[in-house]
Amino acid sequence: MDTPAVSSRGTDPCVIPVTLEVNGAPVSLPVAPYVTLLDLLRERLQLTGTKKGCDHGQCGACTVLVDGKPVNSCLKLAVTADGARVTTIEGLAADGRLDALQRAFIEHDAFQCGYCTPGQICSASALVAECVAKGATLRRDEVREYMSGNLCRCGAYPNITDAVMDVLRRQPGPGT
Repeated sequence: MDTPAVSSRGTDPCVIPVTLEVNGAPVSLPVAPYVTLLDLLRERLQLTGTKKGCDHGQCGACTVLVDGKPVNSCLKLAVTADGARVTTIEGLAADGRLDALQRAFIEHDAFQCGYCTPGQICSASALVAECVAKGATLRRDEVREYMSGNLCRCGAYPNITDAVMDVLRRQPGPGT
């Protein structure tokens, strides 16, 4: 029986060097071509705030920001993120202070079990950034539509929407 080739270090011989910026820090490491961004973040970088939910891109628990856009990290191969700027839930807080959305989720009791919360907040962060960049204001139904890729089994949707709306209301308007 043939055995797969293994290098003298016992690692997968088919690895690709990947360089990312993760939560503002440069990261360079060899990655097997089949490793997802989610597994790289959780298993190799120990950033366990990003959750593995369905592992099929249907629940949004694994949502992170890649170059400012929300991405289901369970569906994105890590090698395809080479050169990208990745932000996880851990990267939203700065200098020990929670991000405005993180604070709003607490203030509005926008989570129950909390499993979906990191993905919810990362998606909401992209929404807020997009609204600020465009000077747009959104209605509740538009926020719910944007956030529809993030499922909450506990049903905290009204409070999640309240938290996002609160942060959107606090954003400076065009020309301010």
